[in-house]
Amino acid sequence: MGTMLEVNHLSISFGGLAAVDDFNVSIEKGELYGLIGPNGAGKTTVFNLLTGVYKPNEGKIFLDGKDITGRRTIDINKAGIARTFQNIRLFHQLPVIDNVKVGLHNRHAYSTLSGILRLPSYWTKEKEMDEEAMRLLSVFGLDQNAFTLASNLPYGQQRKLEIARALATKPKLLLLDEPAAGMNPNETAELMETIRFVLSEFDITVLLIEHDMKLVSGICERLTVLNFGRILAQGETAEVLHDPEVIKAYLGE
Repeated sequence: MGTMLEVNHLSISFGGLAAVDDFNVSIEKGELYGLIGPNGAGKTTVFNLLTGVYKPNEGKIFLDGKDITGRRTIDINKAGIARTFQNIRLFHQLPVIDNVKVGLHNRHAYSTLSGILRLPSYWTKEKEMDEEAMRLLSVFGLDQNAFTLASNLPYGQQRKLEIARALATKPKLLLLDEPAAGMNPNETAELMETIRFVLSEFDITVLLIEHDMKLVSGICERLTVLNFGRILAQGETAEVLHDPEVIKAYLGE
């Protein structure tokens, strides 16, 4: 299959303190990979480095063999990385379908003149995006709520909408930042099945942040454990979760 993401010696400091220190990972194409650790371990900082929110002090990031280190967030998205956030970031006063179309606009374009004058090419492109957005929404069972304001969706469906919007950019690598946060057990189980479906149907690679070891053990074959910005353990999930240092970090001993 080949490697989708290769990260070598990635580091960043804030105010002289290392937030991420010598982070390395290699994720294969089509893999569902886990990144776990206690709160404050540096997981979201890694995502911010991968997506260009932060520029690393050291290290390299390769996506599908191409160096994307230090590039702008929009360029990294166009190169093939999309993400969700621990705290849901939707356009709450827009309908569900328009939230997905925001992602589609990253790939579809028409001239400014066409948009201003509402030329036929504008309406053709809008129709294409409407149809594509509805197809994506149907995957998540949201097509019946296409014209509902995003703010009026139940919490679990807002989580799904954020993933649908990320997928609209047609990423090679999807970064999910604690997608099950705030969900009840039934919603979590349903979301995990959706993620498995996305992995199989969209020809995509997924990197999943979580702090729930039980959840990760049921869905990821390999993972990395971070603690205080450094790698504590890395490898096959079953072996890593039995590592005494990992258990100690989670139990706070």
